[in-house]
Amino acid sequence: ILCPCPTYKQLVSSTLGKEVCYQRIGCFTDDPPWSGVPGRLLTGLPDSPEHMNISFSLYTRETGNNSQVISAINSSTIQKSHFSSRRNTSFIIHGFGSTGRKGWVVEMCLLLLEVENINCIAVDWAQGANGTYISAVNNIRVIGAEVAYFIKTLQKIFRYSPHEIHLIGHSLGAHTAGEAGRRIQGIRRITGLDPAGPYFEGTPPEVRLDPSDADFVDVIHSNHHMCISGLGIYNTTGHLDFYPNGGTVMPGYKTVTSTMVINFVPTDATIIGGCHHSRSHEFYFESILYPTGYLGYPCETYKSFESVNCFPCSQEECPMMGHYADRFPAKLERVNQKYFLNTAADPPFATWRQKVFVKLSGVKKMKGDINLVFHDTEGKTKEYEIASGVLSQDQVYTKYLDVEINPKNTKKIEFLWNKTIFTLLWARLGAETVNIIHGEDGHAKTITNQDKASLLPRCFTRNIV
Repeated sequence: ILCPCPTYKQLVSSTLGKEVCYQRIGCFTDDPPWSGVPGRLLTGLPDSPEHMNISFSLYTRETGNNSQVISAINSSTIQKSHFSSRRNTSFIIHGFGSTGRKGWVVEMCLLLLEVENINCIAVDWAQGANGTYISAVNNIRVIGAEVAYFIKTLQKIFRYSPHEIHLIGHSLGAHTAGEAGRRIQGIRRITGLDPAGPYFEGTPPEVRLDPSDADFVDVIHSNHHMCISGLGIYNTTGHLDFYPNGGTVMPGYKTVTSTMVINFVPTDATIIGGCHHSRSHEFYFESILYPTGYLGYPCETYKSFESVNCFPCSQEECPMMGHYADRFPAKLERVNQKYFLNTAADPPFATWRQKVFVKLSGVKKMKGDINLVFHDTEGKTKEYEIASGVLSQDQVYTKYLDVEINPKNTKKIEFLWNKTIFTLLWARLGAETVNIIHGEDGHAKTITNQDKASLLPRCFTRNIV
């Protein structure tokens, strides 16, 4: 990246016109749009399937924490396995620098099996993903072709419909899923977990994941960037595109490191700065257990979401990011639908957006800050600041909160006033009313201080009705 680069003409003249063919899956060329186009001036040809040692590991409720290695080349391994044509099938595909034999891919399969009786197939192409990033970019065409060949084998043996298949891919794995979908029409769903940006941003649809690759394509962007430091793709690439926390950097991590920018490697691993990129599959994992905590709001930009122009909306108007995105009634109304949300910094990352109105009572004016503490049924608490500085009696203070406690599990909300050191000892401040509107349904709850007495600092507590 930092060294002198050849000219466009030199790149095109030195790389185009080559082709390689592999038995079963066909031929691959480096003609445009695979090379020699803006964003992909220099790529190359993919390695052979044998060189990459591609494997498919089946997880079902019968296999437990173990798996069965199955092969489309030796189809009897599928017939003798616990694969069932009466169940839906999910393929999990890792990205650059990762593996499908352990880690998040296996954990995802095991969690999916807890909530759904499916066939879950972990796709491993670690030997094709651990070279240079450019070689891995080339190799996903073969991986996608192998996934498509596997699906064709299921069609042949079991008359298995692509409509029963869900492909879930992270980074380069997302574009791998797109390549498989390009080759097999009628796949029910593809989920792209922060599809890789370098060598894919701005390229033609056949090169990258796009809405035509499946009946429904949903995408989570967790590390896009307009400049080189982002690992994920910036533009929309699905029917529903979710941008949690704006889709650039995620809370709980520092910004992208210069080392990662120089190496330019969108890795699955949470090393050399790839943690924001990896957060997309962590979000998906947690969304399986906390679906309502990932509600996406329709906005044109994250700035407009932050300025609260998109609040509230019902689940008929707002989809849930992650595993249950396909339950959104309007998911296929059009492509490139943008949705925004904020998440917490720590697992399970889920938040519930709420609009809070607090009307004060007490002395006319004083300095300090007012906060609300949310208590859940398990004894956990989360505190959020509503306002600080000069506080005025009878004024209504408004704040949008992304609360980490599910409203359905909220036991009580506590009003806290912290006065400054210079506030008169006799000064008192209370909350006359606390009104809360929930973002998922627009439903409002009002908490009232019925006696309207002046309240001591940090003492006002009312149970939610």
